[in-house]
Amino acid sequence: MKKPVVDYREFRLSRINEPRFSHLKLLLGWLVYFGLYFLTENLIPIEKCHPIWCPLDDLIPFNEYFIIPYFGWYLLIVVSLGYFALYNIDSFRKLSIFIMITQAVAMAVYIIYPSRQDLRPEVFPRENILTQLIAFLYAFDTNTGVCPSLHVGYSLGILSVWLKEKGVSRWWKAFVLADVLVICLSISFVKQHSVVDAFAAIPMCLFAEIVLYGKSWWLPRLRKWFRVRSAENA
Repeated sequence: MKKPVVDYREFRLSRINEPRFSHLKLLLGWLVYFGLYFLTENLIPIEKCHPIWCPLDDLIPFNEYFIIPYFGWYLLIVVSLGYFALYNIDSFRKLSIFIMITQAVAMAVYIIYPSRQDLRPEVFPRENILTQLIAFLYAFDTNTGVCPSLHVGYSLGILSVWLKEKGVSRWWKAFVLADVLVICLSISFVKQHSVVDAFAAIPMCLFAEIVLYGKSWWLPRLRKWFRVRSAENA
């Protein structure tokens, strides 16, 4: 079993500025996220929001079973941040900053171009525990501030960090990949987002990826790829 790189049993709030614990200050960003979420959800009138829709949205059926991976997104965030906080502080920082960048970009877009979706069913086709969970979701998370999707943005950031992580099995990486894929699909099947919202999250994530990894991770691999292709074509 892996040994944690930091012994959090010794953590005290007075020690948060110590090098071994200073990365935990990044968690304070969540207070900012919740504050911005409250502002964008409650202070932008729905009539000011632009409806987001594409024809594919009407072809995707409502399916309450997708609420399971949709809510599983929260668990994925906690598990990922928790693992990296224990075993790889650099990855913890990378993921936290990735989330900060996507959150900042998304909130700026929500304010500059307020959005909403009108895809939610007026009546659920079935009544069960899963549709009750979706009703709960609809009650606390409005249909505004949807494009780009933060569900997709966070998920792609988590996937990016896990795929680069050394010391974890390929099976785990494959599981995270499958989990992220299903989470990204779930936003449309529970009618919480348009397909447009998912695709709009991609350039936001690419921007965060370039900021975090452009020189240190991607450029050496791209150079190696081009060298291999050049040698094959020679």
